[in-house]
Amino acid sequence: MKDILIRKATKNDDEIIATVVVMAIGEDLAKTYCGENYHQVFKELVSLEVSQYSYNNAFVAEIDGKPIGAAVAYDGADLYRLREATLNLISLRSGYKPEINEDETDASEFYLDSLGVLPEYRGSGVGAKLIQAVCDKAADCNKPAGLLVDFENPNAERLYNSLGFKRVNEKDFLGHKMWHLSR
Repeated sequence: MKDILIRKATKNDDEIIATVVVMAIGEDLAKTYCGENYHQVFKELVSLEVSQYSYNNAFVAEIDGKPIGAAVAYDGADLYRLREATLNLISLRSGYKPEINEDETDASEFYLDSLGVLPEYRGSGVGAKLIQAVCDKAADCNKPAGLLVDFENPNAERLYNSLGFKRVNEKDFLGHKMWHLSR
């Protein structure tokens, strides 16, 4: 495998970040919230200065200049401000304003919201490098890194455990049983 570069995202990374976010939340949920043009809506969310999925909150993995994965993470203290901007744009574009009654994070942690690697690059350490970039940013903020992982995704939990994450508690988020992990 060639050298993997991890860097801060730019607005031009909207395609890979939108792809990763949709992979992370699932195409069905993306369609439910954003309609058939869900990918375009997520690209627009990435391009905003402020949203949960803004390029300002993302790292991109690339090989030879080709984006192959991304991670979106932010200070949990910013959740409500970021969520409001996200839901407002979704409502504007789809006519549907999702009601989210659960919080995926809180002000005590730096939250890894979405992580994904293109299928042909999985298993090559790209995800671990993206997670480390998020953990480094969390350390810069003097906060632990936190994330949610679906009960039904033990492979992802094994990856997080191998990188030092431990179960804190369980959460029910968007109708899914999730483990809340922290490092």
